[in-house]
Amino acid sequence: MDTIEHWINGTATPAGSTRTAPVFDPATGRRQAQVLLAEASDVDSAVSAAGKAFESWGDSSLSQRTKVMFAFRELLVRHEDELARIISAEHGKVVEDARGEVVRGREVVEYACGIADALKGGFSDQVSRDVDVHDFRQPLGVVAGITPFNFPIMVPLWMHPIAIASGNTFVLKPSERDPSASNFVAQLYADAGLPEGVFNVVHGDKTAVDAILDHPGIAAVSFVGSTPIAKYVHERATATGKRVQALGGAKNHAVVLPDADLEYAAGHLTAAAFGSAGQRCMAISVAIAVGSAGDKLVKILERKAAEVKVGPGTDPASDMGPLVTQAARERVLNSITRGAEQGAKVVVDGRGLTVEGYEEGFFVGPSLLDEVTREMDAYREEIFGPVLAIIRTETLDEAIATINANPYGNGTALFTAGGEAARRFQREVKVGMIGINVPIPVPMSYYSFGGWKDSLIGDSPIHGPAGVRFYTRAKVVTTRWPHTDAAFTFPTST
Repeated sequence: MDTIEHWINGTATPAGSTRTAPVFDPATGRRQAQVLLAEASDVDSAVSAAGKAFESWGDSSLSQRTKVMFAFRELLVRHEDELARIISAEHGKVVEDARGEVVRGREVVEYACGIADALKGGFSDQVSRDVDVHDFRQPLGVVAGITPFNFPIMVPLWMHPIAIASGNTFVLKPSERDPSASNFVAQLYADAGLPEGVFNVVHGDKTAVDAILDHPGIAAVSFVGSTPIAKYVHERATATGKRVQALGGAKNHAVVLPDADLEYAAGHLTAAAFGSAGQRCMAISVAIAVGSAGDKLVKILERKAAEVKVGPGTDPASDMGPLVTQAARERVLNSITRGAEQGAKVVVDGRGLTVEGYEEGFFVGPSLLDEVTREMDAYREEIFGPVLAIIRTETLDEAIATINANPYGNGTALFTAGGEAARRFQREVKVGMIGINVPIPVPMSYYSFGGWKDSLIGDSPIHGPAGVRFYTRAKVVTTRWPHTDAAFTFPTST
């Protein structure tokens, strides 16, 4: 059985212990590899390598850094199909969906290619007589990323290209459920000319996470995952003086008004709810049908859910693949069952789905729950599976109030033909990322990604300008080249 090792100081590296975790093929349910689980000593080795590399990389020129980023970007293009298949094999999402993940991550690399402009400081001439002021930004040192299983390429790419292009060195702890993509990226960085030790990968579980959070040699930690763990990461890492980006969970709502094109809205809701088997932090898991839109919308959604082709990610005919593990499958099945027990109407039931030839795979079919209320578990919990809950409201005001009362505030969408409703919606909802007739409003790389409320712990969103600010510190320099006598009075602007 293949053993997936760490990547430290430019080479595949065995662990300091023999602990491993299984890596499954979600379509077949079979164990296909094992991944080494790091001890604190492995994390320390990675941090030591990154610290030594920072001595030179932190002083490297902007031209050298962008040269690496341009080469890395071209390698991502060249190996796009291979990366997509690696993701599909361990995550389960269909290859085309995985390819889209690679592309959206690559956009951040393209932003990092222009890091020279993002790092430009300001200059103020003659702020006082013969005195000038300028500012500039410097890297922090060794920084780390802890990333989730659902986007094994894209989410890490939201972190390390900006961190590295800004002059930092990086230690990545990806999900142990689908670790291979991170090692492949490490090799691409090496092929792009990145010096040894600048990018390191340490696989592991809570032991590795805690070692990262506690390590005195790490200046900052970026995290994406569930809200409880985001709170844990933020509290523990800030207690040791680190900067922290901590992005948590979501319960994303889409509001459909009666004036919307319901066929269009239902099509996009189906893709947004069931794509990647619902394992997206920006998936739509709640649709709020307003007024007369309700019955018509549910009828169309029922038809479209039945049309979703579920199968292995490698099958070009598949629209949706399996869940990542058997435990994830059981959790989603239980959520549907509890929804029915608590009074939701199961319009489309994915619990009995089997895929011919893949009977042991971790599949759950698209599921549609109508007449859901705010008190039900199907509404309150982040299911993270192919389940779309329908809530009915009479007015847009009631729909907005429902969204604002939810503890999460990651993403939301409105389907409407009316500009006035759209403008009011985007101003009044307490959510960080908003789509108007766009169900998954993930910002482009030159904007920053981050929600509100329990979807973002602290105040540091990810990538874009916020990413540059997070991975650098500002210095402000006040300069005078003296040619007069010193004065004992307090300096003024005269």
